[in-house]
Amino acid sequence: MDKRFTDLIQLIQQSRNNAIKAVNTELINLYWNVGAYVKQKLSIAEWGDKTVVELADFIQRHNPELKGFSRSGLYRMIQFYETYADTKFVAPTVRQIQIDKNQIDKTVSPSLRQFQFQDIKNTLLAELSWTHHLTIFSRCKTEEEREFYLRITIKEKYTKRELDRQISASLFERVMIGNAKLSTMPRELTIDIASPFKDNYVFEFLNLSEPHSESDLQKGLIEQMKNFILELGRDFIFIDEEYKVQVGNRDFYIDLLFYHRDLQCLVAFELKADEFQPEHLGQLNFYLEALDRKAKKSHENPSIGILLCKGKEHEVVEFALSRSLSPTMIAEYQTQLPDKKLLQQKLHEIFENSGT
Repeated sequence: MDKRFTDLIQLIQQSRNNAIKAVNTELINLYWNVGAYVKQKLSIAEWGDKTVVELADFIQRHNPELKGFSRSGLYRMIQFYETYADTKFVAPTVRQIQIDKNQIDKTVSPSLRQFQFQDIKNTLLAELSWTHHLTIFSRCKTEEEREFYLRITIKEKYTKRELDRQISASLFERVMIGNAKLSTMPRELTIDIASPFKDNYVFEFLNLSEPHSESDLQKGLIEQMKNFILELGRDFIFIDEEYKVQVGNRDFYIDLLFYHRDLQCLVAFELKADEFQPEHLGQLNFYLEALDRKAKKSHENPSIGILLCKGKEHEVVEFALSRSLSPTMIAEYQTQLPDKKLLQQKLHEIFENSGT
C-alpha cells in the first residue's frame, strides 16, 4: 500500500468501525426493550404464545426486510432480557429512558406510551454483537460464567467462532481452577477491532447488502459440501464439522469429518475458499496424523483426507493418500472415494452460486 495514503485509509476504517459499533449498540438496545415489552405482556397474561406468533407474522407481512423477528427470535429477545435484567453487573448501569410524551407519535398505542423504555448502551451488553449474545446466554449456565465470557470476549475481541471454541474447551472452568488472570490468557487470533461486530443482524436490520466475511462464506460452503457428501452414498457417516483435534496445548479444527463404513477409516475434508497452496496439503496431512494418534481406534485403517480448493481457473481436488499406505490400500481407497471430477463439478457449482 502507498504509504502516502495510509493515514487516510486508517481514518476511513476507524470511521467505519465506529459506525458499525453505533449500529450494534442501537440494535442490542432495541432487542433488550423488545424482550422487556413482550415479557411484560406475557407476564400479565395480556398476551399468550399465540399472540407472539401473530406478532412475528405481522412483522413478516408488513416489514419483510426486518430479519430476526420470527417467533423464535422474539423469544430469544425475551430470554436476553430475562437473563441479564437482575444481574449485578448489568442492572446498576441500566438507565430508565424518560421520553417526552409530546414528542411521541400520536398513532402510538396507549400501552406503548406507558411502557418504561430502558437504555443499556453503557453496559457490557452493548459492546458485543447479537450472535455473541446468543452463544453466551444459550450455552452458559451461571451469572458468573456469562459475565466471564462477556468480559473476555470484549477484551480479546473474540469472533463468534472463537467464542464457541473457548466455551467448548471449558475456558471458564479451567481459569477458575487455575486461578488464572485474564491478562495471562493466550490470544490465539489476530485481533480485528471490528470482529465482534461482524453480525448479520446489524446489516439485516438496516436492510443493507451484507459484505460477507470469509468465515461466513466458509461456513456456507462447508454446509453445502457436507450435504453433498452425504448424498454420495450410505457408507459415509457424518461425524462433525469444525472437528477439534488437540496437539500439545493448541486446538486445531478440521472442516468436515466423516467415517467410511466400508473402508473403516476416518475421512477428513478441508475446504479452501481460495487458490491451492502447497501448504494446504501439509496442513491436511498434519490433521490426518493427529486423527490417527488421537481419534483412530485400533481396529480402524489410517485416516485419509480430501482437499478441496477453489483454483485460479478450476477447482482443485486432491486426495491425501500417500501417508505410509500400501499400494493395495491406496488403490482400494481410490475406488471407493468420491470421483474427483464429480467433486470438481460440485465445487464449481457451490462457488458459482456463492458469488466468489
